[in-house]
Amino acid sequence: MKAKSRTATSRPASRKRPQRAKPAKAAKPARPGSRRPAAKPAARRAKPRATSRPAGKATTRPAGKAAARRGGSRTPARARSAPRTPGERWLAFVEQHGVVLASARGPVPSVAEAVAGQPIVGSWWAHARGKAIFAALSELDDSDDVRCFKLIDGKVTFVHRRVWPALACLAGNGVITAERAAAIQQEHMPTGEHRNLVTPYPEWVPDDVARAAAALTVEAARAQLGAWI
Repeated sequence: MKAKSRTATSRPASRKRPQRAKPAKAAKPARPGSRRPAAKPAARRAKPRATSRPAGKATTRPAGKAAARRGGSRTPARARSAPRTPGERWLAFVEQHGVVLASARGPVPSVAEAVAGQPIVGSWWAHARGKAIFAALSELDDSDDVRCFKLIDGKVTFVHRRVWPALACLAGNGVITAERAAAIQQEHMPTGEHRNLVTPYPEWVPDDVARAAAALTVEAARAQLGAWI
């Protein structure tokens, strides 16, 4: 008997099932004491910086700060008054009082004691401020707005220009003697000595001062010079 031939039967090809995407495993947190570094968080996206300023806002910096960065000063535009020099200070002192003594004590202020800031016992040459006193007296003697007289008790007296008319008025009316109203100026000699140059009254009186003196009364002149007369 012939063997039965087996007819090959074709089986349908097996269909592959689509593979599902496996979810990403979450990073496990590091255990305490483990050397495994913890997962770094995702880097944040840097926000782009604005390149233009909004309209309407000033782009300039305050002038004070800008000047300071450039090495400038923050001093306000208004100019500050410069401090007085010693000569200007004592000239203003004489102008304020009108009549002052150089160094002696009397009924009017003394320049030497004003410079020293205290009463002086004995000669002012030996005082700690002796050089400053000498400088102040020399500058007053050289000033065009101050004249020197032996006016009060025969002592060296400085008189400011603003009361020259009053002094000329009293000298012209005989209230003050011509000798007391004679102007004195010290001249420094090459030998180091001082010589007094005397200009008698009324030769030292300028024309404008003479006119102002003629317009004054004796009472008004006394009031300007003070109660020491």
